[in-house]
Amino acid sequence: MFRFALPAAALLLAAAAAPAPDDPYLWLEEIEGERALAQVKQWNKATGELLTRSPRFEEYRARARSILDDEQQIAVPEAVLGENVTNLWRDAGNPRGIWRISPLSAYASGKPQWRTLIDVDALGKAEGKSWVWHGADCLAPDYRRCLVSLSPGGTDADVVREFDIGTGRFVEGGFSLPEAKSNVSWIDANRLLVVTNYGPESLTTSGYGRVAKVWRRGTQLQTAQTVFTGERQDVQVSPFAAQDGDTRWSFLTRGKTFWTTDLSLLTSDGKLVKTPLPETASYQDVIGGRMIAKLNAPLGQFPAGALVAYSLAEIASGRNAAPELVMAPAKSQAIEEVAASDTILWVKALDDVSGKLFALTRGTDGKWSPRAMPLAANSTIRLLGASGKRNMALVTVESMLAPPALYAVTGAARPALVQSLPAKFDAKAFSVEQRFATSKDGTRVPYFLVRKKGATGPVPALIHAYGGFRAAQTPTYLTGQPYRAGPLGLFWVESGNAYVLANIRGGGEYGPAWHEAALKENRQRSFDDLHAVAEDLIRTRVSSKGRIGISGRSNGGVLVGAALTQRPDLYGAVISGSPLHDMKRYSQLSAGASWMGEYGDPSKPEDWAYISRYSPYQNVRPGVKYPAVFFYLSTKDDRVHPGHARKMAARLGEYGNRFYFHEYLEGGHSVGADHAEDAYRAALLNAYLNRELGGTRR
Repeated sequence: MFRFALPAAALLLAAAAAPAPDDPYLWLEEIEGERALAQVKQWNKATGELLTRSPRFEEYRARARSILDDEQQIAVPEAVLGENVTNLWRDAGNPRGIWRISPLSAYASGKPQWRTLIDVDALGKAEGKSWVWHGADCLAPDYRRCLVSLSPGGTDADVVREFDIGTGRFVEGGFSLPEAKSNVSWIDANRLLVVTNYGPESLTTSGYGRVAKVWRRGTQLQTAQTVFTGERQDVQVSPFAAQDGDTRWSFLTRGKTFWTTDLSLLTSDGKLVKTPLPETASYQDVIGGRMIAKLNAPLGQFPAGALVAYSLAEIASGRNAAPELVMAPAKSQAIEEVAASDTILWVKALDDVSGKLFALTRGTDGKWSPRAMPLAANSTIRLLGASGKRNMALVTVESMLAPPALYAVTGAARPALVQSLPAKFDAKAFSVEQRFATSKDGTRVPYFLVRKKGATGPVPALIHAYGGFRAAQTPTYLTGQPYRAGPLGLFWVESGNAYVLANIRGGGEYGPAWHEAALKENRQRSFDDLHAVAEDLIRTRVSSKGRIGISGRSNGGVLVGAALTQRPDLYGAVISGSPLHDMKRYSQLSAGASWMGEYGDPSKPEDWAYISRYSPYQNVRPGVKYPAVFFYLSTKDDRVHPGHARKMAARLGEYGNRFYFHEYLEGGHSVGADHAEDAYRAALLNAYLNRELGGTRR
């Protein structure tokens, strides 16, 4: 049987060089280490040579590329800038993208008039850099000057340059920051709030900035005035601003943990005033002089998950600002996204994991009134942005079988269709059901099941799940399922298999309580939920034991790694993308220390006691036959360290288990820097699933 395993010589060399006797694979944590990269390239080659020989591989790769590069795509607004809208457009000729601008009126009518601002591919070629777009922050209310962020190769670190939209050029002698994990925000045309790498002592243990300075135009950054310094153990300090009519409000956040934050307001006289926002609450937007926040824990009479408002004038003056209720979700609901126009607060919520959009207005009596917008039921809704004076929200609506459609929504009329995409497949051939599995503790766990109409008898199934960080998994068009796997979900169901999106605990599908149920010492609940969904597929004869594959990415890597080690009998394939696996060392790798609020601190014996029970790397056992895992990741991922996947692969190989491995040598945590990589990875994963679950295994 073919095995992807470390050669014996490499194993002996690794063991001899290991700094710690209990971990012979620490050398694989050397991101650009010569020996580590040589091993990665060997694994990549073996996987590529095997899977690219699979039947129809090139057909699937080409089709995935065609879908990803299709010019019939929604021109999603990156930002609404007054009477204009910007978009980053990517296609076959522009894999890194074109940043462009159109008048909002033309865009909302479905006939945008685009003007190119930056051709990212051309800029990279001219400057000899592998630039990846990281966005732009444009100064209201005229939105002429922008701070453009560009990443070399797709890492979280980027460079920041000032850009003039009117001239379409970078500003000579303008604001500019070298490569770093920076957070920057305009105060006004001549001042910035800057958090960046001012030296090792200016960074938190998570590797993010903790020193905020006011930088004036025409001066050196080194002379900027420090206005705040966080603690070394904080996650990060970050500035941002909100435009409220003609008023600009500047804020500074101190992230003490991933889930606790102090929020301060920068007043017009340059003082920082701490807001009364609870440290567990989440800032959302500003409207009519009020700061909107979401509660993640009860506050007096207001429940967790509710929206509340605070008077910013009272905060700025030092008075006691009391919260007022804006919206409290029902038990089946979770508030996900908020955006403010001049007099309407737009709220996107989930109701049993289906999207709903509400328009809220504040009456003279101080009470907020919600009105549900008439958009398609049983869909995923994304709130993309809002136009102030027009009181307009831009949203997309899609489902697993219905392609995305873009709507302009106002409070006064029915939503206006701006653009709808043609179908990429015949939806009439498939069915989608929402079902509920019962977890170990009796909790009902929803999941979406897609398969061919009339399907009977057990078929191979793929379950994708995440289960962490309040991130809800919603049913989007099959050409983008699972996340970062291109049209893999479509290929899978077209072949007569079942695809499942599981809404396990740890996410935000039912608000803060759904997340907290699987936090830290309760993490096992998310694994139990995944097992319950798999077992429900078996019970209902959708699939059968050993023919179920699972997919998870990033935090989902913890999930599928734990599932692999806990129930190797249940699963026949495991896709582990950009994963966390070594939970003993995660807080020491890349940005890992920032997630201790989610997982716990493995350096504390009381935390390691529960983390150790599920940490995938530490729970691989000799003598156990595990399903062959497919690891995909990126060398330049500076958020989740590539050592997690490398070491897990080596450990599985050491114990005689097969695995597949694809490490992209560019990209950041988002993996692919262009569609060519995404399409290749989708074809590899499809070939892998067919080998392991589809009857072509040899």
